Amino acid sequence: MTIFKKALPRRTVLKGLGAGVALPLLDSMIPALTANAQVAKPQKRFGVVYVPNGMAMKSWTPASTGIDFEVTRILEPMADYKDRMLVITGLNGASSNAGVHASASTRFLTGAIPARVESDLKAGVSIDQLVARKTGQETQLGSIELALDQNDVFGSCDIGFSCQYTSTISWRDATTPLPMEVNPRLVFERLFGDIGTTDPVIRQQRIRNDRSLLDAVSDRVAELNRKVGPSDRAKLDQYLDAVRDVERRIQMAEAQSYRELPEVAQPSGVPDTYEEHSKLMFDLQVLAYQTDLTRVITFMLGRELSGRTYAEIGVPDSHHPTSHHRDDPVLYEKVTKINEFHTRLFTYYLDKLDATEDADGSLLDNMLLLYGAGMSDSNLHSNRGLPLVLFGGGAGSLQGGRHLRYKEGTQLTKLHLTMLEKMGIPVEEFSGATEPLDLLANV
Repeated sequence: MTIFKKALPRRTVLKGLGAGVALPLLDSMIPALTANAQVAKPQKRFGVVYVPNGMAMKSWTPASTGIDFEVTRILEPMADYKDRMLVITGLNGASSNAGVHASASTRFLTGAIPARVESDLKAGVSIDQLVARKTGQETQLGSIELALDQNDVFGSCDIGFSCQYTSTISWRDATTPLPMEVNPRLVFERLFGDIGTTDPVIRQQRIRNDRSLLDAVSDRVAELNRKVGPSDRAKLDQYLDAVRDVERRIQMAEAQSYRELPEVAQPSGVPDTYEEHSKLMFDLQVLAYQTDLTRVITFMLGRELSGRTYAEIGVPDSHHPTSHHRDDPVLYEKVTKINEFHTRLFTYYLDKLDATEDADGSLLDNMLLLYGAGMSDSNLHSNRGLPLVLFGGGAGSLQGGRHLRYKEGTQLTKLHLTMLEKMGIPVEEFSGATEPLDLLANV
């Protein structure tokens, strides 16, 4: 990292806004470090990676509990992170006799069962959005929602339920599902604007060339205020408040985005293969955390009822029909291969997070990262004993290296409550849960 003797003034920072797209700050915008500078306080990040259509549970669940649990076949790609892996067994999701796939994705972060209507959606706020309400006051983006499957497969949804239920796991409130972005190019633009690269030279040129958004708008508002009536002045004041909010977020970024960025060109679009697509989306998530543009990201490796095929791993069969394996050894092996492929891709993400310095550790050290599915036995559409694993140190709030098994009937919403607590967002009740998980209290 290059440290300059003098920070660029705020007016110069604002010139990088262009059309109002927030950009991560350059090193030259940060005041020079002093001899007694302190290591930055670690900030907690919150991440969720979701897999669809349940799991091959016999190849997922360790037989033993505690610190000596064995790493099963599906968990094997993540074995290097066993000491930071907290496998959680026995939690049940809210049950539903209809809309089993819609319920799986919806309850994963909300604990709610979706309403059986194709309009007037109703579920519940998801925990990622509760976290985002707090952390979003300190970052340029409150949260990012990503996926790998297009949300255009109408007819491949639970009968009587909107396709939106199976295409997202994030809900701003009980009636507002958040769309998941699948195009890496659009994700890049949301993070860094339309400059096409993270190259600092190009970003500095953009700053030099662009006008100061706030100054330009302020001058224009002052001019218009002399010509319009009271009602229009009120509208202009509201607009100016929005512009000031952009300035506020940039000022926050001045104190945060002190890290150098790896040089990354804007993706051209969706890659040809699933593996390339997933890795590119993971790379963008690391960049978003690294620059502190957001501290909350949810990611669906597939939508519920996904019929994706995986010929690259020897499974040319459609995922959802194959997940109804009927305990047939051939089909069960194919489902296991798909689940194993997903954890192998997820391990790529763990490697990137662990290799990225953050405060006095790595991004992974300062994350609370949940991986799992909203359905366990896919053949039975089961909501019991969901496959879940937590990673990361949570900035010192989580200790991994064990397998925890909960007694029959323990609800998933207790985990939701616990995760909120570990993110520094204590709530008295979440979707019916009033107590956190006891075994996680001191972990």
